[in-house]
Amino acid sequence: MFEQLGLIGCGLMGGSFALALKRAKLVKRVVGYSKSPSTTERARQLGVIDVAAPSALLAMSGADLVLIAVPVGASEQTFKAIRHGITDQTLVMDVGSTKGDVIEAARRGLQDQIGAFVPAHPIAGKEVAGVEHADAALYAGRQVVLTPIKATLRSNVQRATQVWTGIGAKVVTMTPEAHDSAFAAVSHLPHLLAFAFTNAIAANPQGGRFLELAGPGFRDFTRIAAGDPTMWRDVLLANRDQVLLQSRAFRDALAELEALMSAGNAQALEDAIAAASRVRAQWQPGAAASPD
Repeated sequence: MFEQLGLIGCGLMGGSFALALKRAKLVKRVVGYSKSPSTTERARQLGVIDVAAPSALLAMSGADLVLIAVPVGASEQTFKAIRHGITDQTLVMDVGSTKGDVIEAARRGLQDQIGAFVPAHPIAGKEVAGVEHADAALYAGRQVVLTPIKATLRSNVQRATQVWTGIGAKVVTMTPEAHDSAFAAVSHLPHLLAFAFTNAIAANPQGGRFLELAGPGFRDFTRIAAGDPTMWRDVLLANRDQVLLQSRAFRDALAELEALMSAGNAQALEDAIAAASRVRAQWQPGAAASPD
C-alpha cells in the first residue's frame, strides 16, 4: 500500500486512477492539484481526492506515488515543478498517449531524478472529459504500456507493474520508439481521420441534412472525434512524424480502393473489402502481447 498519491491533473484519467487505487485499498490518502482550482475543488467534493493542493509540488510533497495526468504538452513544466519533491521512495508515472516527447521532457525537467519516472500509457478512456466522469473501473481489464528507459530504476518498474495490475490492468512493456510507432497507427491516425471526416461533413453545404440522416455507421466511426481538443492537439503534434508516416500509408490504401471503384472492378473491390473484414473480425482487444 502507498501512503500518499500525489495526483497532478484531476480529470478523467487521473481521477479514475485515484478512485481505482482507493477501491483496491492501495493508497491511504490522495492529494490532488489541477491548473484550475475549481477542478481541484470539484475532485475533492466528489471524493476523488482527499485534499486539494494549491500547487503541483505541494500535491506530491510527502507522496510515495505520483501520477501526472496532464496534456502531454504540459509535461516538462510539470516535471520541473515537482523535481525537488522527489525522494528515493517516490514513484512517478504519467498517462500520456505519446512517450518519446514525454521522456525527453522528463529528462529536462527531472534531471538527476529521472530514475523515479516510469513512463506509462493506459489504453483506456472515454469520449467525455472531466473529473465528473471518473470511473474506478476505467482501467480494469485494459492494457497499460510501460516504456522504461535505461535510467529508470528497475525497482520502480516493478512497483509500477504492481500498481497497475493491482487495479486490474494488464501490463505490457515496450520501447518508447515501438510504442509511438504502434499508436500512431492504431490510435493517433484514427483520431486524425475522425476529426477530418467530421469537419468535412460539417463544411458541406448540406452537412446539416446529412447529419440528420446519419445512423450507427456515422456514430461508430466518429465517436472518437468528440475527444478532448487540447489533449489531441498535443498528441498529434508530439507524434507528428509517425502519424504523418501512417497517414501516407492510409492515403495509398485509400487510393487503391478508389482506383478499383473508378475502374468498376467489382471482384477486386469485393476482395479488398473482404480482406479488411477478415482482419477486423479476427481482432480482439489485448489478444496479443503488443498493444491494441
